[in-house]
Amino acid sequence: MALPLPPGLTHAEVAFLCEMELVTVVPRQRLESIKLLSGTTTPLRPPHRADLPLWLALLLKKQRRANIVPPPWLHPASLRDLIHRETKIDPEKFSAPPPPPARADRSRPGQSRGLYSSAVADSTAFSPPFLHSCTAAAPSGYLPYHWLEMAETLLSHAADDMPAPAGEIRGLVRDLVEVRAAKMRAGIGQAGILGGEDGGFLDLTGVGAVELAENRGFVLGVVDGVRKIGASAEASRREEEEMGGAEEEDDEDMGI
Repeated sequence: MALPLPPGLTHAEVAFLCEMELVTVVPRQRLESIKLLSGTTTPLRPPHRADLPLWLALLLKKQRRANIVPPPWLHPASLRDLIHRETKIDPEKFSAPPPPPARADRSRPGQSRGLYSSAVADSTAFSPPFLHSCTAAAPSGYLPYHWLEMAETLLSHAADDMPAPAGEIRGLVRDLVEVRAAKMRAGIGQAGILGGEDGGFLDLTGVGAVELAENRGFVLGVVDGVRKIGASAEASRREEEEMGGAEEEDDEDMGI
């Protein structure tokens, strides 16, 4: 008999989805375009950089046909800045996600461009792989949605391409994970799930995919427990009201 799967996605499933993220590679050999379900890849011409899906970049890296360029947010200076920001500057919120790419007129999706601007175009939301948040052109100081699994994958399979010793980067990533995990636990309590006053609202802006997957089971368990406690309290209140109404009827029958 198969065991039931936990709710949500597992760490391995999230890492699999992360392989669709685009990363920047420096090819060592020429390679023509490849037709994929997601589209046609860029022809590789050394030493010109190109953006490829993570799974293809890892395959070329394994075959020693390309080197992977780590995204700017994975540099030690950026990680230290993120840790400082989340612990000292704004300890109650998560780091903001990368901003959407700017248009030719320097406006961003969601900004009005005049009286005749298209409402549909202004409300366009970019997401991976259309938002290149893990390429060499990604902005520094912002954590993308798949930041943790991307960091783990690159440190495991392309440690020699990192801008600093892999041990140093792993330590900074571990510190950032611990800071954000503590912030997630504290946010759950402050949001009312554990008895706060905000009605159960928790701002998850900037939380990564693995962080959501790992905390989903805990949050659902807490919510289910609070729901059961609330149902028990409501049943006790109704019993007390019924008993009080019965006592009043008895007093009226006795003429008291």
